[in-house]
Amino acid sequence: MDKDQLQQIYKQEAYYWGKKPNELARRVPAFIPEENRQGKKLLDLGAGEGRDSVFLAKLGFDVLAMDFASAGLAKARRLAEEAEVSIRTLEVDLNDWMLPLSVDVIYSIGTLQYLHPENRPRQFRHWQDRTAAGGLHVLFAFTRHPDVETAPDWGKNEYLYEPQELESCYPHWDTLVSETVIFDCCSSGVAHRHAASILIARKPT
Repeated sequence: MDKDQLQQIYKQEAYYWGKKPNELARRVPAFIPEENRQGKKLLDLGAGEGRDSVFLAKLGFDVLAMDFASAGLAKARRLAEEAEVSIRTLEVDLNDWMLPLSVDVIYSIGTLQYLHPENRPRQFRHWQDRTAAGGLHVLFAFTRHPDVETAPDWGKNEYLYEPQELESCYPHWDTLVSETVIFDCCSSGVAHRHAASILIARKPT
């Protein structure tokens, strides 16, 4: 979906994606022990309405929730207040935003397709450079697959990744998880399927 579509969806009272965290967010604690989470800086690239940002803040991370849809970030702040946790939000476009400080974790699901193909090498290098030694990237990217048609609500500013493209951006990191998944979806009320790559990688110390 394009930004304008997401803005309109997020302006509705209900949480379009719900309030429960995504399964990918639930996998993060397995790679970072509880005693190592407090105060660690985590960037949620494409936080949407904040369900994963709030969950990760509950785990003890210092969360910066980034998105290009201001209506989603407003709901993320409300959700954090409801859950009695603190998050920071920032409205930016991941195509040209430069991280001012280093982070310990970068998390992203359902957003990397908005990164234009020509910008990917630069931005991935920048995010890796700005990640502390031993830091973690937990990423999900929609991928091209011969058995999966493009989703009916796919936006004009969304770009699929090629198979193994995401993994190829991390040649010098330690790969902890590398998976390809195909799953059913009903966003916009139309049943369809997606293919995606999941990568969890750690920066060498």
